This record gives sequence, structure tokens and C-alpha cells, in this order.
Amino acid sequence: MGKIKVTPCHIQGLYVIEPEVHKDARGYFVETYNQRDFKEAGLDMVFVQDNQSMSAKGVLRGLHYQKQYPQGKLVRVLRGRVFDVAVDLRADSPTYGQWFGVELSEENMKQFYVSPGFAHGFLVLSDTAVFAYKVTDFYHPGDEGGLAWNDPQIGIQWPIEEGTELILSERDKNWGGLKDTFRF
Repeated sequence: MGKIKVTPCHIQGLYVIEPEVHKDARGYFVETYNQRDFKEAGLDMVFVQDNQSMSAKGVLRGLHYQKQYPQGKLVRVLRGRVFDVAVDLRADSPTYGQWFGVELSEENMKQFYVSPGFAHGFLVLSDTAVFAYKVTDFYHPGDEGGLAWNDPQIGIQWPIEEGTELILSERDKNWGGLKDTFRF
């Protein structure tokens, strides 16, 4: 096995990935992606684009997906902490409508792989967070869809600290619930 630990989640198609971290008096070195190690672990995807965002505490981005050009996403946090969530939108999946969440941070250096067919989003828990992700398909304007972050049918348990005011885009405030959303 390579230099990563891959833990499948209870929802098929979601994986928490922990790379090997080499620390010494100078700091650390970590290999965040190695195609050979991923393939050996059963994750044989091809990434075509890298993205990065910076957000303030209380920003909730999502839940987003691409309809006709679904993307697999390998996400990680370079600075700060986020609570990252994926919701299964695969119509024939036994876990359709279920969610999984994981805390990603610069300290734990965990990564999260979200297969195509999921809605994805995150909540910033630290003062700021720098979020990076690789995707398996290009972004196609006009192909995006979304799901309400607070849909009671899904029941995501966001770790929102008391007194935190959520910051959402206008688009993210207006997505519909699971019953109205796209299915893969």
C-alpha cells in the first residue's frame, strides 16, 4: 500500500483520505496526491482542474452539484477548519438522500473524496479557511444545481456554534429540498 490511508464511509462513493505526514524541526512535508497510491487504494479517477477558495467564519457554501457533467471532488483544507458534507443524490442508491460529514483542517490534513452523484458543501468553522479541491470534470456554466443546506428531510447536523451568523450566497439561500432536486 502507498502512503495514504483510505477509509470508506458508510455511504458508498465517499472516502476519507489521510496522507502520510513527515514532520521534523523544520515543519512538515506531505504528498497530497499520488496517482499510483490512489489507484492502488481503488480510487482510479482522473482530475482535470484544481480550485481554491477562501472564506470567513460562518460561510456555508453549498450544497452544489453539476447535473449533466457530474464531478468527483478531492477536497482538503490548507488553512483553518471546515465541516465538509456530501449528500447522496444517486436515484438507485440504497443511501439516496443520506449525508456524511467530516471535519477537515490544516491540523488533521484529512482529505475527502466525493464521487460524482453527490451534492457537496461546507461550513467554515475557523476565522478563515482556505479550501482546495481537485475535480474530475470541468465546470460547465448553466449546469449547476443545488440543494437546500437546511432541508429537514435530509437533516444535516451542521456544527453551528451559538452566536454564529451564517453567510450564504443568494443562490444558496434559495435552493429547494430533496423532494424537488435533481437525481442522478
